[in-house]
Amino acid sequence: MSTAYEVRDGVAVITLENPPVNGLGHATRAGIAQGLTQAQSDAQVRAIVLIGGGKAFSGGADIREFNTPKATQSPLLVDVINALDACTKPVVAAVHAVAMGGGLELALACHYRVALPGAQIALPEVKLGLLPGAGGTQRLPRAIGVARALDMVVTGRVVKSETLVGTLFSEVFEGNHEDLLAGAIASASDVADAGNALPRLRDVAIEDADGSAQSAIDAARDKVQREQPHFPAPHKCVAAVEAALQRPFDDGVKFERECFVALVSSPESKALRHAFLGERAAAKIADVPDDTPVRSIERVAVIGAGTMGNGIAMTFANAGIPVTLVDTTEASLARGVEAMRSNYARAVTRGKLSADEAEKRLARIHGSTDFASVADADLIVEAVFEDMAIKQVVFRELDKVAKPGAILASNTSTLNLDALAQTTSRAADVVGMHFFSPANVMRLLEVVRGAHTGKDVLATVMKLAKRIGKLAVVARVCDGFIGNRMLEPYFKQSQWMVEQGATPAQVDAAIERFGFAMGPFRTSDLAGNDVSWAIRKRRYAEQPGIVYPKIADVLCDAGRYGQKTHAGWYDYAEGDRTPRESAKVAQMLDDYRKTNGITPRVFSDDEIVDRLVYALVNGGARVLADGTAARASDIDMVYLNGYGFPLWRGGPMLYADTVGLDKVLARVKTFESGEHGEDWTPAARLVELAEAGKRFNG
Repeated sequence: MSTAYEVRDGVAVITLENPPVNGLGHATRAGIAQGLTQAQSDAQVRAIVLIGGGKAFSGGADIREFNTPKATQSPLLVDVINALDACTKPVVAAVHAVAMGGGLELALACHYRVALPGAQIALPEVKLGLLPGAGGTQRLPRAIGVARALDMVVTGRVVKSETLVGTLFSEVFEGNHEDLLAGAIASASDVADAGNALPRLRDVAIEDADGSAQSAIDAARDKVQREQPHFPAPHKCVAAVEAALQRPFDDGVKFERECFVALVSSPESKALRHAFLGERAAAKIADVPDDTPVRSIERVAVIGAGTMGNGIAMTFANAGIPVTLVDTTEASLARGVEAMRSNYARAVTRGKLSADEAEKRLARIHGSTDFASVADADLIVEAVFEDMAIKQVVFRELDKVAKPGAILASNTSTLNLDALAQTTSRAADVVGMHFFSPANVMRLLEVVRGAHTGKDVLATVMKLAKRIGKLAVVARVCDGFIGNRMLEPYFKQSQWMVEQGATPAQVDAAIERFGFAMGPFRTSDLAGNDVSWAIRKRRYAEQPGIVYPKIADVLCDAGRYGQKTHAGWYDYAEGDRTPRESAKVAQMLDDYRKTNGITPRVFSDDEIVDRLVYALVNGGARVLADGTAARASDIDMVYLNGYGFPLWRGGPMLYADTVGLDKVLARVKTFESGEHGEDWTPAARLVELAEAGKRFNG
């Protein structure tokens, strides 16, 4: 049992002992139920206190049990809730640090609740595509009112315990865990002495004489329909809270449970739970133990004051870390500082940052044109132009001036990290830190592990990623690592389709309706078509036999680099990022097809989506097979957090699992038999898993 039981002065104390957050797994549920039974049958026990041991009251259900036998093994959480409901002796929940999800539902089922200040109170199930399934949507509105409960249930918002005194909590005690326990025992003794009828939230009637509660529900329903059309959970959350208002308690609980059961097996919830667990799995590196020593990172230097360098510098400054930003000229530095100042000013204007805080962050960034100024940096991030020769020059200089033990990182998105490391005398200190643009906004950080990268360096960078608010995913060295390596066939397919008859707008619209934040042509215009052009030129030289669609080169030859030139696959007005279909591009495509003897054909949206998504999946299977990514969920985390793949679909590899790998393989083989079939050779890992009836995400 992961609970403890003792009796103090006639009060039974049931302590949850399932670290780190007292998750309500089967053993913990059974322990609570047994403790309640024991307390009920003991004539010497007058009251009961339910308290969490260690760092929390309870963080809620153990989602690792979802869709496993333990999820349906008695007692369920609802059984424990019912036992609390039926308890004839007063039960006081003593809450500290965290009461979330099932943990809060447990407290709601108790007769009384007390807390320490600062405890985080929430029903965050909606963030996993679920709703509270043990009476939370029915009891919370009765405790704190419909409008406030609705906000917490629909958004998963965390509120502090002290803001709920007089509603959810009868008292908030100052002090520590022992003070809380003593106060809870005293409260339990007092209510037992009073002998009054035990208050149960299920018996509270919700009044709505002025219709304000129903108005709040109607407004919330409109908002989730407008803002979250692809996620069923927020809609069912609204409906469940409405049931609390309109139905008897038991009917409301029954409706809530029906909603929970429907959601737990939905693809959207599975995708969100996959993302939740995938983020945690990404932090684990098989041969780098959790207790690996890490280096201290107190000062950072960034080489290159362009868009990426500025964003990276801001990322560290935002986390409170001083940064030295280095570029070759004072003019370049001035442009960089002005760009960062403008960025912070926009944040202030939008109310996301105070003016004082913006100035503090900017003051942490110091510019220099002297490479020697990085000598005291614990980490140096190179963010210069994506050219191997230029980067090698930078790394040779860094090797000369960086202090011993400094980590040398490259922001390269495609280049061979080992080739950079070889230019130094400290290959173990070299690592890839591939930020995504804008670096101060995008959450993903690809951490590239070179052949000689030290384990302590990896551990340090992974820990640092959390400190600066990034999700770090480890990749091995290859051209493009995880994300950009898979993106190449995706972009190739988009361009082949345009050569053969589709329009950029049609391709973008189809994949955006599928759920991508931005289609391939809008993405390319935003990033700069010249960036991918430079990569293609490098690959033409390195791999003379490589074949790309040529239309993108034609576009770049015409100087249409994207938003930066107000002309790319789309046209853009000065100061306006809105893409507009281009008559010039349409004429270029028509001329290109005629010159190359291409008879344009019609593409359906379904074919467009399948070609783009399955190009990612087939490429992902290769990334997985050769160890560039450690696990399929790592690939999904990269695409959810760095490339705009729709969250409710869980990433390309989970999406393929959901469709069925046999069906994906059949579609890939269909494409292999058509035009440019050489791009569609099925990956061996895809074939292997499909034929065995298995999944990428086991």
